[in-house]
Amino acid sequence: MTRGIAGALLLARGRAAGIGAFQPTMEDARASFLAALFCLPIFLLLRAGFPAPGSAVVDPMRGLAADLIAYVCSWAGFALASLPLTEALGRRAMWPRLIAAWNWVNFVQYLVLGALALPAMLGVPGSVSDALGLVGLGYAIWMQWFAARAALQVSGLRAAAFVAVDLGLSVFLSGLTARIALG
Repeated sequence: MTRGIAGALLLARGRAAGIGAFQPTMEDARASFLAALFCLPIFLLLRAGFPAPGSAVVDPMRGLAADLIAYVCSWAGFALASLPLTEALGRRAMWPRLIAAWNWVNFVQYLVLGALALPAMLGVPGSVSDALGLVGLGYAIWMQWFAARAALQVSGLRAAAFVAVDLGLSVFLSGLTARIALG
């Protein structure tokens, strides 16, 4: 855990040496899903602070259940969706390293996004809050791209494919969650 967080913090600062904290083993990949547990309280805080459109008329428990299902699906879904992509790139042996780095970088992303969302939750004007949200989103996308590039030792364009898979999965799950929550 400490090794994963330390590696992710290095990657978050643009230091490729952080990838050395992650071994290309299934043990490291499995252990990295602990990051999902650490991110869960931040996820719940963000969902409470920024409810989905139309959620005021939704049964709160149904909305929470939908959010939690999507949360689990997003963590597991990226791992599953990225496997054939790493195989297609001839990087299958590095897939566990990608998953370990990706998961721990997600932990750093959640911390950053949570911190940047606090002003909006405290009532800071929309333009400032919106700008902070865009900065956070851009930084999160960059971190994912950088982690994929370092973990798999691929070009920037190939690393962008992994980010696209994750973004596509997130958009799909967001839409599905909204439909489930609305009944």
